[in-house]
Amino acid sequence: MRIIDHDGIVVQHLDEVGPVIATSADTSDLIGNAWAAQADLVAVPVSRLDPEFFRLRSGMAGEILQKAVNYHLQIAVVGDISEHLAASEALRAFVAESNRGQHAWFVPDEAALEAQIARIRRV
Repeated sequence: MRIIDHDGIVVQHLDEVGPVIATSADTSDLIGNAWAAQADLVAVPVSRLDPEFFRLRSGMAGEILQKAVNYHLQIAVVGDISEHLAASEALRAFVAESNRGQHAWFVPDEAALEAQIARIRRV
């Protein structure tokens, strides 16, 4: 895990390898660890999310993202989700809408995450 301060926005970057986030308890642990690190945003690698996260009907994405928002924590899913996007029009719409907001983003890499952080600073 790395903590990086992006001009006042503290980002907790989870390691690529580690426990998969698959349950409400996992989400609570994620949020608790972010709070302990005094992070404003958690960058979660795609590899750390249960594949069900990308199947919107499972409700997992909504639950995880809403819980983060409820605790005033931004979240970014970092990595290639092109296979998931190709398989689901609903997911494509969800990702596009999320990326327009300020709370949850889907970005291909850390450079794109930095661009999103810069965008919200201008808003």
